[in-house]
This record gives sequence, C-alpha cells and structure tokens, in this order.
Amino acid sequence: MNSENVYDQSIAILKKNKVRITPQRQIILKYLINHHNHPSVETIYEALANDFSNLSMATVYNTLRLLEDLNIIIQLPNKDGGVRFDFFGEPHFHAICENCGKITDIKYPKYSQLDQELRDITSQQDPGFKPTKSKIEVYGLCKDCQAKLNHK
Repeated sequence: MNSENVYDQSIAILKKNKVRITPQRQIILKYLINHHNHPSVETIYEALANDFSNLSMATVYNTLRLLEDLNIIIQLPNKDGGVRFDFFGEPHFHAICENCGKITDIKYPKYSQLDQELRDITSQQDPGFKPTKSKIEVYGLCKDCQAKLNHK
C-alpha cells in the first residue's frame, strides 16, 4: 500500500473519531508515515519546526498522544529512558538492540493472529482483564553491535 493510501486511511480514522484535521496534525502524521526512523518527540519537532513556524513542542506531544490513543502509532522504549514513536498502519513487531537502541521493524504475515492469541490468553488467565492493545518487542544485539563487541 502506498503512503498516500495509508495517509488517507489514517485521516479517515481521525474523522470517524470526530478529530479536527489541523495542518499540524497532518504534517506530523505524514512525517511518521514517511520516516521509518522511530523518532522521538524532539526529532519530529526539529524536522518540522523550520517549515512550520506555528508548530510547538506541546502540539507535537499532544498530536502523538492523540494518534497513539487511536492506535495509529505506538510508543517504543528508547535506550536513554525516553520514548520513540512508530506509525503502525501495517502491524509489525520490533527487534531492539540492547546495546545501541537501534529499532528494526519486523514484518510478519501472521502478526494479527499472534496478537489476538496473546490477547485471548491474557483474557483466559485473567478473566477480569480486557486487553485493548499490545506491542511485541524482541531484544538482543544488532549485527553492528555484535561485530563491535566481538572485536574487544
């Protein structure tokens, strides 16, 4: 699916939830769709602020929170304790390097089935708990860090 279709689908989710489509929300959404760098709030702000003088850090934070609440994006842990964000239009899981913090998207055709199985198991083992969303992350060492650590 091309990025324009993905953008249109995301805008439709916002409209369905009666969210006002502001220029700031549009540019932040487009940035997340077109950049696969798992950016922090600061990275998004710095990338867009020069072209959009009326963009504030608070607007970026608030927009990201809104997009996350609507399951359009997800939060990922950052090595320094902060968070990074990822567009989640095509569900996938993440491989995260424990050494450098690099995050790689891992596409898996059965992701939705696996995600549902995890939710079902959770509901079965804790009948009072109603899962609403989940994230799947696999931790280890990336190829570059393995090479660096083996040279020491």
